[in-house]
Amino acid sequence: MPAHQLAPDIPSDVLAAEQAHLADSRRALQAMREHAQSLSADAAGDWVSQQILQSLLDQRVAALADHPDTPLFFGRLDRAAGDDLPGIIYVGRRHVHDGNSRPLVIDWRAPVSRAFYQASPTDPMEVVRRRRFGYHGGALTAFEDEDLTDGHDLGTSKILTEEIERPRTGPMRDIVATIQPDQDEIVRAALAQTVCVQGAPGTGKTAVGLHRAAYLLFTHRERLSRAGVMIVGPNKAFLSYISSVLPALGEVKVDQTTAHELLGAYAAPEDSAVAAIKGSARMAAVLERALWLHIAKPTEGVVYTKGAYRYRVADYEVREIVASLRGTTRYGPGRAALAQRLAHQVLVRMEQRGESPDDRVQDAVARSKPVKELVDAVWPKLVPAQVLFRLLSDPAFLAQACAKTEISPEEQEMLIWPKPYRSWKSAKWSAADAALLDELNDLIERTPSIGHLVVDEAQDLSEMQLRALGRRCRTGSATVLGDLAQGTTPWSTSSWETVLEHLGQTTGEVTELTLGFRVPREVLDYAARLLPAIAPELAPPRSLRPGAGSLTVQPSGTITEAVHETLTREGSIGVIVPDAQVAAVSAELSGIAHAVLGPDSTEEHRVLVIPATLVKGLEYDHVIVVEPADIVSAEPRGLARLYVALTRAVTSLTVLHAKPLPAQLAG
Repeated sequence: MPAHQLAPDIPSDVLAAEQAHLADSRRALQAMREHAQSLSADAAGDWVSQQILQSLLDQRVAALADHPDTPLFFGRLDRAAGDDLPGIIYVGRRHVHDGNSRPLVIDWRAPVSRAFYQASPTDPMEVVRRRRFGYHGGALTAFEDEDLTDGHDLGTSKILTEEIERPRTGPMRDIVATIQPDQDEIVRAALAQTVCVQGAPGTGKTAVGLHRAAYLLFTHRERLSRAGVMIVGPNKAFLSYISSVLPALGEVKVDQTTAHELLGAYAAPEDSAVAAIKGSARMAAVLERALWLHIAKPTEGVVYTKGAYRYRVADYEVREIVASLRGTTRYGPGRAALAQRLAHQVLVRMEQRGESPDDRVQDAVARSKPVKELVDAVWPKLVPAQVLFRLLSDPAFLAQACAKTEISPEEQEMLIWPKPYRSWKSAKWSAADAALLDELNDLIERTPSIGHLVVDEAQDLSEMQLRALGRRCRTGSATVLGDLAQGTTPWSTSSWETVLEHLGQTTGEVTELTLGFRVPREVLDYAARLLPAIAPELAPPRSLRPGAGSLTVQPSGTITEAVHETLTREGSIGVIVPDAQVAAVSAELSGIAHAVLGPDSTEEHRVLVIPATLVKGLEYDHVIVVEPADIVSAEPRGLARLYVALTRAVTSLTVLHAKPLPAQLAG
């Protein structure tokens, strides 16, 4: 008997029975949602509790939403007898049960569902048969059986292949039906383990990271509901692209943001060389020294008057207190502790006079004018912008802060603003400044940590940005995603170990995904010609899809002709152009309905004109790359940018050029 058996070879009544189970499951899901909607938060005691409960109920209702075009289940496991689990298990996007609590669909994240992704003839995991379902829209139209008992190699699944290659428009879809064994290992990694995924184009690294977030939320629901999960992507267009994945899996309460938004949406123009210095982890020591340099040496004591008595703390005692606090606590708590320590010394003197002061007296002394004046003089209250303003506008102070650091005098000169602002309140900060301000903020007050952090395109983050993100998972874990070959910023990393170090997750495990499922082999091999120049240490990626005829290189022809020809095929179309040519290309395509992708774009359109700098992380069925030479010449890491552009296609790639191609692509 063949390993795969397709639906046309099986009696139609079997298909009808599976369709009936789908209909029953959808009705049961609707009943679960209606029950959740019927629950009231009025049972909670006070108003605050009612609001909290109502929010939880609203989230529950949203999580139970049925998406008609999304299959409710995609697989079935027929298990061998021998335990208390059901003999037949349907694996789907969420758990569904009927009115008698009988499970109709088991969540793909449940332990028993692991066999759907991992079982094989050599290790059937107590599964006799695995059934995959094929859908058209939301209708179940086919199925395919895999016999795990006869020892035969399973070969290639037609349904699995068709699902991977299915044309797509709009946002990214989930991949729960097509997760591969090596991807599943990453998805199900323990919460305490930080995982770093080096993923070649088309290997599904972004989807793996999102599905790991969904898996962890399912497995550690209570803990992560309190601590939180955050997704950090490269830009808003990317976040819009992935926005539907987690809701489709029933996870509606996950923060999705960019590093730019998280650290502060500053955008003052800045030379890339200056930004590279600010992005270096060497700045951490400079900022710490700059902050603590604001503490003055106490030259006077403090005198507190109460009635006819005066209580004095001598100057040398104040110096001892300041010395004991300096560097052993954050700046903000240290300032508060100084006031309390001074107040405590006053209370000691009160007790020596026979008084019995309590904590309320100590708090009153700490808030008194003499103590506050001394604290302000010795340990002034600061905000991050004040410190950074002084650092970037005062060469002498910068030199003092850079003492015993690796920041050279030449670099210090570059850091000083050419035209200083009048005050820190009027300063215009750059994107690189945002990470410095965040570092200072953490030195002043501790940054709250979350339970799990997913960082995509991490190779493009500066060391200071990585430190900022690391502070947000200080007591949690992270999933780090990226591709060293796609690094396009001046500070792009060449080592994942370095990324983990600055993220504060040195025990993280680095794993590599090199087998692609989306980008055709012909396209991937063409783009891989650039790897020796941009990432020679990486193994060339491989693709399961031959993609014969998927690549066209045209030294002539117009963009309009290329788009018209591509419109005859099914699927989305991305026209990737050098940033400087976006307006001209859009004008040339004025006769064709299209949109231009911007940094904050959320709209969907079949034909998109895309600046090369925004295409990272996105994919389209058909891609037209215009003038590779201009993409390369536009920035220092232009070859890496071109590699990104060439690997966005999942069905066909057309390269249009009038200028000579980069040498690596010639021939």
